[in-house]
Amino acid sequence: MRRAEGVAVRRTPEPYLWLLFSGGGVVAALVLPVLVLLFGVLMPLGVVDWPTAGHLRGLLGNVLVRLALVVVVVLCLFHAAHRIRHTSEELLGLARFDLVIALFCYGGAIAGGVIAVMLMF
Repeated sequence: MRRAEGVAVRRTPEPYLWLLFSGGGVVAALVLPVLVLLFGVLMPLGVVDWPTAGHLRGLLGNVLVRLALVVVVVLCLFHAAHRIRHTSEELLGLARFDLVIALFCYGGAIAGGVIAVMLMF
């Protein structure tokens, strides 16, 4: 704890969680629509050919591509966790369970991030 004019100031992780939330929102707004358009619309309609297994294997052979996919997944998970936490606390009136909700939401995001890293590397 830091002291400011004789008063103890407690630091919270909240600014970092808001940073992950905003980063996840940007990624979700820029990257996910392209992926949905490709894999959810254009490929099933036959406008764009499905990638072959060899092509995907070659693409995932690059460490930067795997790292970028992990970043997209992790940021989207933290964005969802933060949104679920604040929606359940404010809209549903569950603010008295803040610690449990926060642990559940961010713990799930961390677990999902660990799983993404294990799958990619």
